[in-house]
Amino acid sequence: MTKRNIVPTGEEIAFGEHEIIVSKTDTKGRILYANDVFCKVAEMQTNDVIGQPHSIIRHPDMPRAVFKLLWDKIAAGEEVFAYVKNMSFTGKYYWVFAHVTPSFDHAGRISGYHSNRRKPKPVALEAIKPIYKALLDEEKRHKNRTDGLAASYKLLEDTLAHAGQTYSEFVWGAGGAHV
Repeated sequence: MTKRNIVPTGEEIAFGEHEIIVSKTDTKGRILYANDVFCKVAEMQTNDVIGQPHSIIRHPDMPRAVFKLLWDKIAAGEEVFAYVKNMSFTGKYYWVFAHVTPSFDHAGRISGYHSNRRKPKPVALEAIKPIYKALLDEEKRHKNRTDGLAASYKLLEDTLAHAGQTYSEFVWGAGGAHV
């Protein structure tokens, strides 16, 4: 299964306020477990997602800088909360408020990652969307993807520094977060 040929439709797919999307991955981001809500919202069957990279649900509107920050944090053994726009197999989008944590083996080494996602509040998304758009626009300004990522990440860091907040403080302060 591949997402390469899926075109975003601009149509939102809904999921319930009390539903939790859950997935577990290995250290490379390949899906080891996806709950029924994950599969329902992603419009895929369990056997379609197991073993696939988690990026199978990545929406092209998501700035790569946010994923860099997320991966940097969890690879360092930290938890991270983030707003993420995902895409279903039919091209519909859905926003989530994700809580991603590393999983550790008996020796204390990171053995994979666990993510729980909930429906975010609309007010939080209104605070996040313009920032994500600015980051994505910055990435697109550069012909070289590496340069675009670096410039977008710098813009993210500058935005946070200007606000006098860490990313976690910023996310939790965005319209009251998801709670």
